Amino acid sequence: MELLPTIWFVAIAVLWTGYLFLEGFDLGVGMLMKLFARNNIDRRVLLNTIGPVWDGNEVWLLTAAGATFAAFPLWYASLFSALYLPLLCVLAALIFRAVAFEYRGKVDSVRWRNRWDWAIAVGSFVAAFGIGAALALTTTGLPLNDNGDRVGGPMSWFSGYALLGGFGVVAFALVHALAFLALKTDGDVRHRARRWFVRLVPVAVLPMFGWMLAVQFLSGKPWTWALVAAAVVAVVLAWQLARAGSEGRAFSALGAFIVCATASIFGAAFPVVIPSTIDPAFNLTISNASSSDYTLGLMSIVAAVGLPLVIAYQSWTYWVFRRRVSAAHIPEAHGFLPAIAAKVLVSREPGAAGNQSDKPTRPGA
Repeated sequence: MELLPTIWFVAIAVLWTGYLFLEGFDLGVGMLMKLFARNNIDRRVLLNTIGPVWDGNEVWLLTAAGATFAAFPLWYASLFSALYLPLLCVLAALIFRAVAFEYRGKVDSVRWRNRWDWAIAVGSFVAAFGIGAALALTTTGLPLNDNGDRVGGPMSWFSGYALLGGFGVVAFALVHALAFLALKTDGDVRHRARRWFVRLVPVAVLPMFGWMLAVQFLSGKPWTWALVAAAVVAVVLAWQLARAGSEGRAFSALGAFIVCATASIFGAAFPVVIPSTIDPAFNLTISNASSSDYTLGLMSIVAAVGLPLVIAYQSWTYWVFRRRVSAAHIPEAHGFLPAIAAKVLVSREPGAAGNQSDKPTRPGA
């Protein structure tokens, strides 16, 4: 097996794992804006927990997609062209979600906030579902011909595996967000998040386990089955720790679950990057879908320098904003004047510079 393609397959799997771990609770908090928060104060608490980090978390998605494009161009071309419509919906959802974060607090109006809250919640759901469906299909198969092109209409990608992966990521994101809120907030939001986590986590991880088992039965290996068992242990441990009130360890244990889950899925699929459901001879593998050794070698040098810096900076960001958020930290909502309107009002005040009478004056008066 070629060394550099293998290294970059592992690197891309790590990037997707990092995205699911970090953006998982991020997207989950967005969905909880309508499923969990009771009032505007609760929603502002939720937004403040992810406010400093949500845009940094999305960098992992861009890096994973960019690394796939550079290291395995045929993998990228086949996956993104076959899933053009769902990935376009994911892009639109992420745009609406990002705009909603910025615009929600610009007007002190219940109707205004409600519309942007729905944009955050729906955008988070669509993004989580679309990414989950795409990852599930890249590990279970798409109708690809010998040229790597999709066969069938624009909805030929839609299958039970797509639903399993989509709902698997959505459900994981919700419970991951609850674990994060129990760790990052204080007061009523913290206690309710921990209760909801304990109740929901045994059920919420079932779609993810279904995806894991589907891939294992298709192409599992002994060591990937061991990772499935480790994922079970991690979930049980997270549930017990949450019941005991150890929120930080519960969050870490659930993180260990997603690491074991993605490792088992990508490990079972290796060395195939996209199986063809038409004929196994048409499978895309790390050998026939990768870039040249020169390209992969140059990428390895750049990644060896840049990736540690990105990880260090993002770790520092989480450390700076590590303190809990509670309703006591949320100021009262208030209106404000746009900067240009405030400037006009100041210029009209008596005695303000440039605010002279319109009547002409006589020289020397």
